[in-house]
Amino acid sequence: MELFLKSLTLPGLTIPGNLLLAPLAGYSDAAFRSICTQWGSNLCYTEMVSAQGIIRNNAKTLELLRRADNETLFAVQIFASDPQSAASAVRMLGVHRPDLFDLNCGCSVPKVLKSGCGAALLREPERIRTILRAMGGETDRPITVKLRSGWDQNSINFLQTAEAAQRGGAAMLCLHPRTRTQGFSGQAQMSHLKTLKSYSAVPVIGSGDLFTPEATRSMFRASGCDGVMFARGALGNPFIFRATWELLSGKRQSPPPTPKERLETALQQLRLTVTFKGEQRGCKDMRKHFCYYSKGIPGAAELRAQAVRAESVEDYQNLVERFL
Repeated sequence: MELFLKSLTLPGLTIPGNLLLAPLAGYSDAAFRSICTQWGSNLCYTEMVSAQGIIRNNAKTLELLRRADNETLFAVQIFASDPQSAASAVRMLGVHRPDLFDLNCGCSVPKVLKSGCGAALLREPERIRTILRAMGGETDRPITVKLRSGWDQNSINFLQTAEAAQRGGAAMLCLHPRTRTQGFSGQAQMSHLKTLKSYSAVPVIGSGDLFTPEATRSMFRASGCDGVMFARGALGNPFIFRATWELLSGKRQSPPPTPKERLETALQQLRLTVTFKGEQRGCKDMRKHFCYYSKGIPGAAELRAQAVRAESVEDYQNLVERFL
């Protein structure tokens, strides 16, 4: 039998498995991470956190650092454009006791790029090295990096950025094998992931187009990567962690969650979100998640149309009860 499931060993840290949740801006808050952990994610990254926001003690930034009760490991992703701010942020984050840090080198949001952060760093591999080196000088926790294949099709340089990251002390690399200009269009290039794995001296995590357990198995087979990181494929579908574990471990596969199970899980996440953010804001933030949870359920279009106007936990509960 093919063996894909394993623990990930980093300096001073062992991650018990290799099915991870990606940092998802606007989505991977403490409530969603808690649900994904419950369904089998071995490690969940926070939403990307601004180094400048940490330094300025920005309340909205610090809110992203809330930790779920069932998170035995806590991974914080930051975005920064220079070594000084990255180092200061890591030093200040010590009070939150992260188990590892991640440097975002893949975000293609214009506002992030304009500040010289995220995927903008792909054009300057040496800056990635110096930022990581500065971060490492402020913590004994491992530091990981999330990369893309390159800025555009004319600058595919993931081997150069990965090499710079390792010289900077990166303990693990995650590659989303698309360019910055691709965003999420086209197909993830498994050949890039396979090439990186063959050259890398540290564990390599693959991301991109992982919407089913079968797609995850295909990524493992095609690239030989050490683990996978679910992103869009986990939205409204935290069940993908259990389903993937069952497929890859050769266990009898559980039936797909019923509409009732999916919507009840959405309500569970809603209640957690309200615990962290209060009812008014929590219900508003949950609207997008609820639309993902109900996607694909026959006859749920009207449910989604009403959910985007829900303003209380009772509103959501009544919607689900009526639908079911």
